[in-house]
Amino acid sequence: MSFSEDNDDEYEKLVRRMNPPRVVVDNEYCKNATVIQVDSANEHGILLEVVQVLTDLNLIIAKAYISSDGGWFMDVFNVTDQAGNKIVDEDVLDYIKKSLGPESCFMPAMRRSVGVKPSTDSTSIELIGSDRPGLLSEVSAVLTNLRCNVVNAEVWTHNTRAAAVMQVTDEDSGAAITDPERLSSIKKLLCNVLKGSNRKREAKTVVSHGVTHTERRLHQMMFADRAYERQLNGEESRARPEVNVVNWQDRDYSVVTIRCKDRPKLLFDTVCTLTDMEYVVFHGSVDAEEGPQAYQEYCIRHIDGSAVKSEAERERLIQCLEAAIERRVSEGLKLELCTKDRVGLLSDVTRIFRENSLAVIRAEVATRAGKAVNTFYVRDSSGYPVDRKIIESVRQSIGKTILQVKGENHEEEQNQGQESSTRFFGGLFKSRSFCNFGMIKSYS
Repeated sequence: MSFSEDNDDEYEKLVRRMNPPRVVVDNEYCKNATVIQVDSANEHGILLEVVQVLTDLNLIIAKAYISSDGGWFMDVFNVTDQAGNKIVDEDVLDYIKKSLGPESCFMPAMRRSVGVKPSTDSTSIELIGSDRPGLLSEVSAVLTNLRCNVVNAEVWTHNTRAAAVMQVTDEDSGAAITDPERLSSIKKLLCNVLKGSNRKREAKTVVSHGVTHTERRLHQMMFADRAYERQLNGEESRARPEVNVVNWQDRDYSVVTIRCKDRPKLLFDTVCTLTDMEYVVFHGSVDAEEGPQAYQEYCIRHIDGSAVKSEAERERLIQCLEAAIERRVSEGLKLELCTKDRVGLLSDVTRIFRENSLAVIRAEVATRAGKAVNTFYVRDSSGYPVDRKIIESVRQSIGKTILQVKGENHEEEQNQGQESSTRFFGGLFKSRSFCNFGMIKSYS
């Protein structure tokens, strides 16, 4: 196995030496965005790698054009910063060129595991199980009792399931936890918490010393857990993203179209899902410039070269893309906490949430220069709108200068605005659907 991987690495190095990747950054061509063009020898997962690099820099991808037919990959991205301005910071531009250009070509093994790197600074804990009010509070309390400090974490919930990736350190040493017996105890106790009273669905805990790309890993975990399967609950009436999959008769492609409310990291989430499901994007167009709506279209095949073969496969692909889009939707009340970090802080804060009947539906926990910088999306455990009096009581308990309310965002049905006639391939993808030419086979 090792010999085979070494041979693969050497072959990839040779291919990339002969065809080094090229990154071109242009701040003149487009009036409102920086244009980044990436040309490279094609390989499965390269689109995700490029999108991940841009997303990790918190850049907004307003438009993208994707082409990877044959052995060559060519993508063009129109990007801005969070304020909608062009990217002029030379350090950022140099990082993009180094991460995607020729200097990255001698690390094929690392490129295959996008966003994964070894670490001795912390221990990574992955959790997945049935969601319930107070779950994050219980998990945090167990870690505090086990003398673990949570330095970074991200928590997602969707379709009655909860997933989390946490980086923890030892309370005394501030370093990674390495004792096998202690790690085994942490794993066992957390798994018991995740199971709770629900014995029908599996709960899983994984402990490691590698630091994964957290958001990438959460998508993988929820996909493997089949968290995309729809549950019969009150959320069924909520408006879903518009996702459609049809087959192009004259080509061995399936065409995926997505229309939904735009939000940060939307492209990353959809490309993650296509990659995890082992689909290859051959052509694509992405447009999020026109108001609140985003439009994405992809010509795909499975990695085995086939288009979507059945109604069951089509429905599964649609459900997975819908779930990927919905997981990161910012529903509920956004609370931001900033204070000096200490062991047990996350446990104390989430306990106060639980005691006030607030359920955490998504959380981002970070430690920067000794300060805890956390974001929580909460809603009332009973499903009713959050009572502002309860929020003020929670802020009084935690500290009004420490915990700030940043707004309430509910998903609303958006009327689709006037569609642009200027799209990829001369407007063929959107303004003139493939169906109009009789080239698409629908399963309906």
